[in-house]
Amino acid sequence: MVRNGEMSLADAKRVLRRYWWILPITIVICTALAVVAIKVLPKKYTSQTVVLVEPPAVSADIVKPVAPENLGPRLASMQEQILSRTRLEPVIQKFDLYPQDRRRNTVDDLVVRLRNSIDVVPMEPMAGTENRQLPGFTVKVTFDNPFLAQQICSEITSMFTAESARAGVQQGEQATSFLTEQLEDAKSKLDAQDAKLAAFKQRYLGSLPDEEQTNLSLLTGMNTQLEAATQAISRAQQDKAFNQTLLAQEEANWRASQSGQNPETVDQQLETLQDQLAALRAKYTDEHPDVVKLKALINDLKKQMAAEPQAKKDAARPPALAEPPQTQQLRAKLHQDDLNIADLIKQQTHIQEQIRVLEGRVQSSPIVEQQYKELTRNYQTALDFYNNLLKNREEAAMATNLEQQQEGEQFKVLDPASLPDQPSFPKKPVFLGGGAGAGLALGLGILFLLAVSDTSLHTERDVETYLKLPVLAAVPLLDVTVRGEMSMLGNEPTPGAVGTRG
Repeated sequence: MVRNGEMSLADAKRVLRRYWWILPITIVICTALAVVAIKVLPKKYTSQTVVLVEPPAVSADIVKPVAPENLGPRLASMQEQILSRTRLEPVIQKFDLYPQDRRRNTVDDLVVRLRNSIDVVPMEPMAGTENRQLPGFTVKVTFDNPFLAQQICSEITSMFTAESARAGVQQGEQATSFLTEQLEDAKSKLDAQDAKLAAFKQRYLGSLPDEEQTNLSLLTGMNTQLEAATQAISRAQQDKAFNQTLLAQEEANWRASQSGQNPETVDQQLETLQDQLAALRAKYTDEHPDVVKLKALINDLKKQMAAEPQAKKDAARPPALAEPPQTQQLRAKLHQDDLNIADLIKQQTHIQEQIRVLEGRVQSSPIVEQQYKELTRNYQTALDFYNNLLKNREEAAMATNLEQQQEGEQFKVLDPASLPDQPSFPKKPVFLGGGAGAGLALGLGILFLLAVSDTSLHTERDVETYLKLPVLAAVPLLDVTVRGEMSMLGNEPTPGAVGTRG
């Protein structure tokens, strides 16, 4: 007796000994049903092929590929494109698929059925390798005709290889076209920055940051030239004043000689010149131009004094109306001094103007440097961007050329589409094993139901549980021989009779 749905091992053994024949019957029946299902169910055949991904013939370090390196997203994108209605409907028409269902179903339904029969499985990379890229994928096509399954599998595989080649070239051309447009835009911006930089250099020529040291050096040189010009003007003015003094003396002597007055004696002139020489020597050295000139005049006067006897002989002659040559020479020297002073003043003014220009450049140098750095930074940024785009466009063009020459990443069919000789559904071992297992489970379920439905008492615990009375004595099972003798005496005991206290 089973209590509360719990079966003991003794109950299971008792039921199994009594109804053991149920298990073989259920197993045989379910196995037979499985065989019938194998015969009745429509058969499906699976054709498959393996496609490997060959790396580019040229290393990616030399020519960077345009397509992304990860095959997973690209394979998913290609799968969606190939398994679309646009691509599968021609396949249905090409191989005349589902001829009996075309009248009852729409084209979309047939496309969905064909899409469900196609399976693309990526291959996992080998364990322990550093390369985590997908080495390839498997295309499986399940159909009710093995020949059609093989043909469809070959067609789908060809579509994958063609789509890979087309997508590589298309991506390369699109990338090249996009980069070309961006390059033209970057070139126009670079030209604009170049024009701004050239205009700035032309506007602030001489005030640029790299010319600051040159301006300082020129300013130092100009200050030296200005000082020299100032000293030269001072000396010229002194020469002019000295010559004016001499000319005044000469004119006074000449006018006195013309008016009949006693001219200044030569000795007095010599004394006057010597006094002037002493005064100049107190200020300048013997190499000073004024000192040298005055010495020359003194020497000329001394020579004149040496020739005085001849002059006395000529004293009786009438005086000349023209100015003496010495006076004329002094007038010429004064004129030359005026010209020299005017030229020196002009040079001084020009030097001062240059100094003002250089000082303005030096003072404006910090502001110009700030603006120049900003323009240079913008120009360098535009130049770097242009060079980067130019490099990327050349790489994209090279990658496109590789794809066109089929030297890039390619899909290679390792195994052609197989022709299945055994159906993939239903599989005989699976159905037979499932039928036998189902028969065994069914038989065990029936045995469990029989054990639960059995209400007879077999043990003392069953008696105590059912009657809720303690057991006083139990009569053991008797041997067949003993039972036969007791039956002859008319006292055959009831098997398993148990006495209880009433």
